Amino acid sequence: MTSLLQQEILEQPTALQRLLDSQSGAIQRIADAIRERQPRFVMIAARGSSDNAARYAQYLFGAHLHLPVALAAPSLFTLYNSPPRMRDSLVIAISQSGQSPDILAVVEEGKKQKAFTLALTNDTASPLANIADHVIHLCAGSEKSIAATKTYTTSLLAMAMLSAYLSADGEQHALLDDVPALVSRSLSPSDLIGAIARKYAGSHACVVLGRGYNYSTAFEIALKIKELAYVPAEPYSSADFQHGPVALVEDGFPVVAVIPEGKTQPELIALLRTLKPRNPELVVISSSDEALGLATSPIPIPANIPEWISPIVAIVPGQQLALGIALAKGFDPEQPRGLNKVTRTL
Repeated sequence: MTSLLQQEILEQPTALQRLLDSQSGAIQRIADAIRERQPRFVMIAARGSSDNAARYAQYLFGAHLHLPVALAAPSLFTLYNSPPRMRDSLVIAISQSGQSPDILAVVEEGKKQKAFTLALTNDTASPLANIADHVIHLCAGSEKSIAATKTYTTSLLAMAMLSAYLSADGEQHALLDDVPALVSRSLSPSDLIGAIARKYAGSHACVVLGRGYNYSTAFEIALKIKELAYVPAEPYSSADFQHGPVALVEDGFPVVAVIPEGKTQPELIALLRTLKPRNPELVVISSSDEALGLATSPIPIPANIPEWISPIVAIVPGQQLALGIALAKGFDPEQPRGLNKVTRTL
């Protein structure tokens, strides 16, 4: 029987296409308004999976728009009542429910300081949507599983659309039209994922590596493994990993590596080569034959994906892997312990 979470993973190509079809005009208008304001920097408020979408935006807006991007510390706005100066900034809040009080506090302070405020949410009737100057509806449809899947990938695509419109790069925007098909092709066969998941069901810890645009993917895969399979999974930039944590790697230790095409690929492959003599269990998500050839458990994704788009695609087999490990361990993916769909933090 297919779980609800598996159904929502499979629905992602449709949700992404719906976002492209219904929000392009709105995002173009928002981009025009932002361009008129000429913000000096971007501050993004988010929690959980949405915070990982914000990490993607750090690289996206930095590389394409040359804008510095800060991740907000909501406690400064709530617990410490000492918000930073945000005038002349673009304040973005990402929240699938739009209900967390600490995220709302960042946007409210941004408005008070005359910043341009933008909400990305799956609920256009939410408190967040009501207070932000502008709203991008994620159009993910009903997401009933506690673990975010559709709302995560639609958040990434919404950021990519906004960046493409802000940069006025027609080629970038045209490439985004291919995303739903690429995500569909990245869905791994259930027997492949199931076999890999069963292999690692007994693991007590792992690390997840990514870099650049896919630093966010490492964080999101690690989050999914933790919340669904209850395995301590630590995300690292492959560069940071070599500054100490690499000592964790020993015989049989699981290392999940996200290796897209692009500037980060040579360094990641070189790192895997240095790890091989220690005999770790390498789970590699990549389109590179060289990278996949180093893997104990290779998970292929489509080739010729521009690196800046690859996080929207590479996360999908990571979601499937986390679900597969949870099922192999006999856990209910619909009821992760201690979690609720809407989390209200202060």
